Amino acid sequence: MSAPVLDVRSIEKRFGGVHAVADVSFSVAAGEMLALIGPNGAGKSTCFNLVNGQLRADGGEVRLAGRSLAGIAPRAIWRLGVGRTFQITATFASMTVRENVQMALISHHRTLWSFLSRAADKFRAEADALLAQVGMAEQAERPCGVLAYGDLKRLELAVALANDPKLLLMDEPTAGMAPKERTALMELTRGIVRARGLACLFTEHDMDVVFGQADRILVMNRGRLIAEGTAETVRNDPAVREVYLGAGTTSGGH
Repeated sequence: MSAPVLDVRSIEKRFGGVHAVADVSFSVAAGEMLALIGPNGAGKSTCFNLVNGQLRADGGEVRLAGRSLAGIAPRAIWRLGVGRTFQITATFASMTVRENVQMALISHHRTLWSFLSRAADKFRAEADALLAQVGMAEQAERPCGVLAYGDLKRLELAVALANDPKLLLMDEPTAGMAPKERTALMELTRGIVRARGLACLFTEHDMDVVFGQADRILVMNRGRLIAEGTAETVRNDPAVREVYLGAGTTSGGH
């Protein structure tokens, strides 16, 4: 077995008297889709932000490809090979689809540019290849401001891939999408994860997406992991059933 891309060891985070994340450990391998779910207040978002450096852990360790991320700023973690998509899409509405990807490539390659040397002239072929991967090649010239929401999510995935990441973090990637769009986006992501050998950690409120696309599932409640395993294992776990039935919902929040 090769070493995991992401290795999280006994991480802890407190906010005053609240133990938001308590002794959480897990790993994600290359080519694996790992879902992190749980009811509102479970600690998922805190856990996510500890991984990408937005928050500093009070204890434990996060390692990327064997390297400790302790004390490393989010921007530097991104440079080490972590791509991220967000619950709310973050694109430049006035730019074209291609230009958004080109801007991400310019940043990744640390290329200096000015308005005398237009960004639109750089990494065009590379941008088009990424857009083709996510099914957006035909919309390369369109302004982002006119895109359908599902297409914006595909573009955001292409932007995340422009960093050539080892690890892809997706925070509720299908939020606001119609059911068919949700499935299509995550099937697309799963294919890219397999083809590129990425590790993917995602949070998601749609249990159909989670059980249909994740290789393994982690379940958090009140800051702790209460279950881990395949969809079948998690679905039949008494502790998981109690948490979700008790909450009266099958959607996971933050």
